[in-house]
Formats: sequence, structure tokens, C-alpha cells
Amino acid sequence: MKYHKFSVFLHLFTCTIFIFCSLFKLSAQTFTDSSRIFRKAILQPTNPQDLPSGIHYYTKKKALDLELNDTLNAIYDLRLLSIAEFKIGNNFSSENNVVEALNLIESMSTKDTLINSRVGLYNQLGRIYRTSNNPTEAIKTFDKALKIANRLKDSVVILNNKANIYKDQLDYKKALDIYTLLQKKQTQFNTYEQTLVTDNLGYVQSKLNLPEALQNLKKALELRKQNNDFIGQHSSNTHLAEFYLDRKDTAKAVAYAQDALTLSDKINSSSFKLEAISTLMNMDRNPLVHEYKKLTDSITNAKQIAENKNAFLKYNVAEEQKKTQASILLQEIESRKRLAYQALAFIIFLILVGSYFIYRNRYRKAKIEEIYKTETRIAKKVHDEVANDMYKVMTSLEKNLGVEDTILDEMEKIYTKTRDISRENSAIDLSEDFGLQLNDLLLGYKNDKVKVITRNLSKMPWDTVPELKKTTIYRVLQELMTNMRKHSQASFVTLIFEKEGSKMRINYKDNGVGCDLFKKNGLQHTESRIASINGTINFESKQGDGFKASIII
Repeated sequence: MKYHKFSVFLHLFTCTIFIFCSLFKLSAQTFTDSSRIFRKAILQPTNPQDLPSGIHYYTKKKALDLELNDTLNAIYDLRLLSIAEFKIGNNFSSENNVVEALNLIESMSTKDTLINSRVGLYNQLGRIYRTSNNPTEAIKTFDKALKIANRLKDSVVILNNKANIYKDQLDYKKALDIYTLLQKKQTQFNTYEQTLVTDNLGYVQSKLNLPEALQNLKKALELRKQNNDFIGQHSSNTHLAEFYLDRKDTAKAVAYAQDALTLSDKINSSSFKLEAISTLMNMDRNPLVHEYKKLTDSITNAKQIAENKNAFLKYNVAEEQKKTQASILLQEIESRKRLAYQALAFIIFLILVGSYFIYRNRYRKAKIEEIYKTETRIAKKVHDEVANDMYKVMTSLEKNLGVEDTILDEMEKIYTKTRDISRENSAIDLSEDFGLQLNDLLLGYKNDKVKVITRNLSKMPWDTVPELKKTTIYRVLQELMTNMRKHSQASFVTLIFEKEGSKMRINYKDNGVGCDLFKKNGLQHTESRIASINGTINFESKQGDGFKASIII
């Protein structure tokens, strides 16, 4: 029955683990699928809601990745956000995302290995420079990206963007050189890269009146239609519209411009839509329209220059601020190191001092224990060898009739002293009730001439007192009582035991003849015993006025 219950429990446990793992894998897979869907929505938008939904998703994902300290994924999230914001015309937001991503890279110890991320961000920064009417910095940024790029795909995109700068500056010859170079390597490109190069090559050729221009422009448009590339189709239609407008074929130019405007609605990009409307306005014969467009472009350019947020300048300022903060942080780290070293030195000092006192305490304890063992060993030796031999001699002499009684009496006194010495220093069995043992010791000094009274002896918590202290208390009281019996001529002795917090007080008093307290008769030995266990003993006496002792342990 027990085995059956255990089997059922094991089965339920296994099922629970299986369900939990399945749900975890399903959740992880769902998250991965969502990231893939919204990434495609940003890189290849096919409907108006793709870019806004992608921005919404990756904004939340970036916050989550930063919260989880997943810096690599946060950098990737910011790259996608920058691309999406740029596509819908939010250059300032696009710039902020690039700067934040670059700052995250600089904060990483592995920043030199993040080549692809840095290339992508520099490329995006160059595109922002281009739209901000800063071609010089744009080319510098693209060159910087090219310098570290290690993939052909990245080089193609960057070179294409660099050529676009020359194209904007109407330097079609430099642009043509780059596009021609890229065309020679088209066999190594994917479809997107091929159409990108072909379209831009055709546009530059059209401006230089080269015969291959129209063929390349139409070829790029067809490839982009096959790939459902709306952004690419918008670019191709705009270039074809401009091609026919340059050749005074207004009907075809308007048709392609209208297609570009339709595509801008699908992409949901205000910048693309503005570009398409601007192309259409160029085809209008009304001089007021052209004057309006000229003025609008002039105002827009002036505003753009005035509001130009130089992203790389901003990045450099952020770098300087970071260096300043790093310097301050370094000083704080050095200060903390010094404090840590000082704290460590102090801790080591405390450990050494503590070790010294612990060692000294152990050494003192071991020394005291050795003294007690030595006393016990000597007491046993005195009893077993001296006292017993003395007793044998006395027995032999008693049988000899010629021995005087006075000699036997003296020998008996010696025997008694020897036995007393042995008894005073014999081993103490601390496994028994110490209160009863101490009571027996003290009452052992009671006789017809001496009355011994104790108070609170049985109430003391002897179980909590260490054995070493018990032994010391026993020996000290034994010495006091022996000293009383030998020298004081007392008839009355009281011992009062009191508990004072964590300490114990023992007050001794007799009504004997007293003494001059020259630390004789064993009193000095008593002080040494008490001091060895960190206790104190004070004596109070004078001739004819009894003897007092106060012990605190």
C-alpha cells in the first residue's frame, strides 16, 4: 500500500514538472515568435500599422531587457527602434535611440567585440546626418563604419549610403564610381542588396544621361515588387518619376509619383509621403505652386539647420560626461578600496587581539588545570606512599614495648597532617551534585567548638558554572576553612551565597581572633586561585575582630 501511494505521488509530481516545462517552453517560444514578427514589421513593413506596432513592442522589450540587465538585447532593441523611428520621419527619436545604444556598448567590458552592432549604429547615425543636412559628418561617420565593418553585407549598405551623400550634393561622378564598384560584386549580394545597388546606379546614370539608366531603374522596381518591398518600391517609383520629369514626359512622371504616394500610405511614413507630394508638386505647371514649394523647402531647410541635433556631437558630449563620471567613480572606488583595506587591517588586528586573548585564556585554563592535576597527583602520592608508610611504621612500633608513647604520639600527629594534606588536595568528582559536595565540605569543619552556617548555597545555579570555576571555588573555600580551623580560634562561621546578574558573590565571616593581613597562612595562594579565573577576593580583618572575605566570580 505504501509503495502504491508513493507511485501515485511520483506520477503526479512527474506530470506537474512536465506541464510546467511545457508551459515554460511555450511561453519562451511565443516570446521568440513575437520578436520575429515585429522585427519583420520594422525592417519590411507591409501595412500602415507595422511600424507603430513594432515601435510599441520593442519599446516595452527594451525596458524589460534593461531591467533584466540583458544589455546585448537592449542594444539590439534600440537599433530596431532607431530604424523604425527614422522610417516614419522621427529623426530626433531615432538619434536618441542610437546615442543610448552607443552608451550601452561603451559601458560593456566586451565593447571591442560588438563590431556588428557598432557598424549598424554608425550607419544609422550617418543616415541621420544626411537627413539633417550635414553631409560632411555623414561621410565621416560612414567611413568610420567602413573601417571596422567585417561583413560584405554591411560594406554594401554603408557604401551605398555614402554614395547617396554624393548624389545629394549632385556629385554624380563620385556616386557613379561607388555604384559601379558595387555592381561588379553583385554576384555576392542578396536580392535586397542587388536591388539597392541597381536602383541607385540607375538613378545616377539617369542624371549623367547614360543609356543603361532606365533599364536598371525598371529592373530594380520589378525585383522589389517580387519581394513585396514597399519601401524599396517607393524609392524606385520616385526615381522613375524624376527620370521622366527630367525628360519632359510628365504623364509617366505623374503616374510613378502617384504610385509612390500610394505606397507611402501603406508604409505609414510621413517623410515618404512628403517626398512623394514634393515630386508631384514639381510636375505642376502653376508658377505659384513652384513658388510655394520653393519657399516651403527653404523654410524647412532653415528649420532643420536650426533644430539640427548633431547626434555624434551629442554622443561626444555624453562621452565627456561619462569620462568625468568615470573619474569621479574611480576616485570613489579608490576611496572605498582604502576604506576596505583599513577595515580589513582593523579586522585582522581584532582577530589577532582576539586570538591573543583566546590563546592566553586557553593557556591560563590549561595551566590551572595542570596545577590542579599536579595537586591531585601529589595528594595521591602523599596518601599512598607517605601516609601509608607512616601508618605501617606506627603499627610496627606499637608492637615494640621499648618505644616511648611520646614518640608514637608525635608520629600520629605527622600521620594526621599527611592525611589532611592528601584530603585537601584530593580529586573532586564534579559529576555529582556540586551544591551537596560543597555543603559536605563546609559542614566537615563543624564540631562541638565551631558552628558553620550557610545561606542560599542550594539556590545557586551550579549547573551553569564551568568545572574549572567549581574546582577553584571548592579549593578556595577549603583553604579559608582550613585557615580558620588552624589559626582563627573561631566558634562561629557564616558563608552567604548570592547571585548578582551574571556574577556570583560569596561572603565569608568568622568571629575568630583575626590577623594583620600580611598575606600569610595561605591567603596569597587563595588570591592567586581567584585571579586565575578573572575573579576578585577581598579580605578584611584585624586582631581580635574576626576575619572577613568577599569573593566575586
